[in-house]
Amino acid sequence: MSHTAELIAVGTELLLGNIANTNAQVLSQSLSSLGVNVFWHTVVGDNPRRLREALDIARRRADILITTGGLGPTYDDLTKQTICETFGKPLILHPDILKDIRAFYETALHVPMPENNTQQAELPEGCAVFDNPVGTAPGCAFEAGGVHVLMLPGPPHEMETMLRRHVEPYLRELSHEVIVSQDIMTFGMGESSVDELLHEKMAHMANPTLATYAKPSEVRLRATAKAVTEEEARAMLAPVREMVCGTLGDIVYGVDVAGLAECCCAQLLRRNMTLATAESCTGGLVAEKMTAIPGVSQVYRGGVVSYWTSVKADVLHVPQSILDAWGPVSQECARAMAEGVRGITGADLGVSVTGAAGPDPDERGVPVGIVYVGLATPEGTFCRPLDLGRRRRDRIQGLAANHAFDVVRRYLQGLPVERL
Repeated sequence: MSHTAELIAVGTELLLGNIANTNAQVLSQSLSSLGVNVFWHTVVGDNPRRLREALDIARRRADILITTGGLGPTYDDLTKQTICETFGKPLILHPDILKDIRAFYETALHVPMPENNTQQAELPEGCAVFDNPVGTAPGCAFEAGGVHVLMLPGPPHEMETMLRRHVEPYLRELSHEVIVSQDIMTFGMGESSVDELLHEKMAHMANPTLATYAKPSEVRLRATAKAVTEEEARAMLAPVREMVCGTLGDIVYGVDVAGLAECCCAQLLRRNMTLATAESCTGGLVAEKMTAIPGVSQVYRGGVVSYWTSVKADVLHVPQSILDAWGPVSQECARAMAEGVRGITGADLGVSVTGAAGPDPDERGVPVGIVYVGLATPEGTFCRPLDLGRRRRDRIQGLAANHAFDVVRRYLQGLPVERL
């Protein structure tokens, strides 16, 4: 039997935008892997009447309701009471849970338990209790009228602990299907262009399905299959993956990889090669993305942020004649920067980025969005010229950094480097 879930987040602070509803993302990912369809996310404030309205709507269209938040001890934590009234479940005090809450205050917080925390030990009659080892609010689950209701605390670390310990085993007993997804990662083509190439095929797919998602500076395609076993679902995904790669060609840089930087790191490790970076307009973003990867010290030697022209000359040894004749934003400078950082670090490859990120043209009048990516290799030096358009400064920087990784990735895979 296929199950349909609705997630109901309770908290006025979510509606006001004071905090983000990260619980919904974590829950949706977990439920998807368990074969539970998540069709609705609802957010409601700390208001019993509006919560009842949300519950009445949800119970008519989903057979699994999962609430987060509103299980605390304060006057506005009324989720549990409102749900019990809606489903006709009396609240029962659990002395053993009350004892655990008191012990948590005394041993973990070293203070006596406030008496208003007693209400956290009151749970629906006949429910399955979910203990909370990292907080005071237990969760629970019960079934009424064919609907499974699960109540979880709002703090993300408490919710996720309870999800792994209790919710996933509970739901695994209900679902007899699994959903498996694979992310096919691309760079070098916009979402609309990717969609145009694949739209006809995607429109006729039911299981597996394929959808495009625009990430900052790249496009992800998610292929999803539902089957009785994970092995069967993965077998269903194989022809979809082959079709996408065959259609899009070498703009596909990986499957189920975190990003271009991670792809480059894996390729460098495979080839036993090292990389160094020389950056101007990206201000160290390429280096930041590289050094965020665990174990990258095996392949990344270091980098130079040569924001001033004098640093390009004095540190990277860019010839003054190039800077005078062509300027710091030029193919010639990008090539010299890449060669300079390769020379001073002893890396196998040197990649450079120089450009006008805006909001104004550079001192020579180079328009915003003009960027050059250089790559110095044992076989010679390459340069990819780019016109990234009159975008926001941070978007230009992000795109430029990804182009730097793409240049490295394509070189390591034996693909054309200078143009996509």
